[in-house]
Amino acid sequence: MTGGPRVMLLPAFALVLVTGVLGVQLANGGGSFEPLQPADPCVARDVTSRAGGIDGLTERLVLLGLDGAACRLHVSREALTLELAQPGPRSDAEIDALRAGLLDAVARMKSDGTLPPASDLVDEALDSSDLNGFLKAAIRALPDSVVDAALPTDDVLTRTIQDLDLRILLANLDDQQDLNPQLNDAVTQAVKDSLIARLHDLL
Repeated sequence: MTGGPRVMLLPAFALVLVTGVLGVQLANGGGSFEPLQPADPCVARDVTSRAGGIDGLTERLVLLGLDGAACRLHVSREALTLELAQPGPRSDAEIDALRAGLLDAVARMKSDGTLPPASDLVDEALDSSDLNGFLKAAIRALPDSVVDAALPTDDVLTRTIQDLDLRILLANLDDQQDLNPQLNDAVTQAVKDSLIARLHDLL
């Protein structure tokens, strides 16, 4: 018999607790809650990479490039990344925006002084190349000043981006859910190939 009144009091007690929690939330601004809005891709953000060398350079390039593309298309970078990761052909507008975004990223990194000199990238590019040992040694013997004068990093990146077939690259992703790393890898390899080809021309 004693359990009955207690059981009947439970709903009332729960209502008091809920009312108290709601009161605290409202007193602390909970009534004006708004969901977080995606970051504006047109607002410049600081992008850093834990990787070094060409990998770190291209990681920043891709992230800034996606920002620039999203800004041009008037969508959030998250929405653009999801869209580009979907199977199927990409539109001309998406391809043009991505290429322009990547080129803008090169200009921004040149402007803020975060582009490394080409001479800093030579050893890494040579290590992954299939050039014979004699050619590698000859290229490594070139003075840094000669490499940097002949191959400005922004010029190497710009030519790489202009020559990159973004449509095929996006169509051939192995994992549609993992866009950024694969885009980074493709751009990294393209930069290495471009750098090696142009270093070879210096000999």
